[in-house]
Amino acid sequence: MAETAATDRVNQFLAASREMISSGTKIECVIGNEAADLDSMQAAVLLAYLRGSVPVINIPRGDFKLRTEAVYLITEAGIDVDSLIFADEIDLDGLLAAGRLSVVLVDHNKLAAAQEKFAPVVTGVVDHHKDEGLFPEVSPRIIEPVGSVATLVAELMLAKDESLLDAGVSKLLLGTILLDTVNLDPAAERATPKDQQMVDTLLARTGADRQQLFDDLQREKFNVSSLGTEDLLRKDYKEWKLGEVQVGIGSVLLPIADWLKKESDLAGAMDAFASSRNLDVLIAMNAYTSPSFTRELVVYCPKQDLREQLLSFLANSDLQLSEISGSSSPALALYAQGNLGYSRKKLQPLLSDLFTKGS
Repeated sequence: MAETAATDRVNQFLAASREMISSGTKIECVIGNEAADLDSMQAAVLLAYLRGSVPVINIPRGDFKLRTEAVYLITEAGIDVDSLIFADEIDLDGLLAAGRLSVVLVDHNKLAAAQEKFAPVVTGVVDHHKDEGLFPEVSPRIIEPVGSVATLVAELMLAKDESLLDAGVSKLLLGTILLDTVNLDPAAERATPKDQQMVDTLLARTGADRQQLFDDLQREKFNVSSLGTEDLLRKDYKEWKLGEVQVGIGSVLLPIADWLKKESDLAGAMDAFASSRNLDVLIAMNAYTSPSFTRELVVYCPKQDLREQLLSFLANSDLQLSEISGSSSPALALYAQGNLGYSRKKLQPLLSDLFTKGS
């Protein structure tokens, strides 16, 4: 477990943040992206800790259990989960209407459609995704394509006060970077020299065993044995309107073969998920390590013309797809993905080009 000093510092900060919400004064909220993976969660907490702001975990509290690796690492760092502030525990709309809200975006630089109303009060951005060119006047505006936004947050904390990175905080940052970069594996094409440098710095501060920490997080991340298809998809899910096409992409942490064993009618389960969200396209990007890092792709698209356009595009892309048997419906296509460098972060811009510009 983390040193008591780290636990106390962050937990006292979180308690004070809750008090700020009801203070009647204007408050700055640091908000992670709507997928609310470990990177977004820790960044919201620690960037807010650095700035004296209110961290907002951008999912309902009831969904926290789905982020099994986040539950594990945040608990290991000694942070009081009960003190975290989730999206359903703060009235952001009310704060906006009262003129009490400013927002710093972390781990995204474009608001999700449901939160675009907060654009006028965005005052800062710290992110590692593709720069969408928005909010050019805000400060800070740090958008750098490193493997994990935790690297950028750690850099900011070190620059302000090295004592902020004690053992607990450092472990939270370190574990996040290792998970996001697949333990700095070059094959995953995610780690940068800055991620490597920050891992070395944080290892020295924690005394952690890098491989053991990564293995522990991988175990917890892939511990999805109790989850059905809906929870598997929504565990790490993002959605976009690309042109006229509504697209959802979930990151699913088990092999397609195991998913088919758990779900006898995968096409039906995908259809139920897509229908409930009015999706035209639902994609699952399966990623797991057994024994080596592997990616697979599940594409569900019931509209034949759109499906033919999409599958043709994917087949001719550099994802290096090869079909996997086992689909029970023409609307469902299953693939092994040869190019391991394509995560959701890289696939979404391709789909945006396809559906907004044509191909």
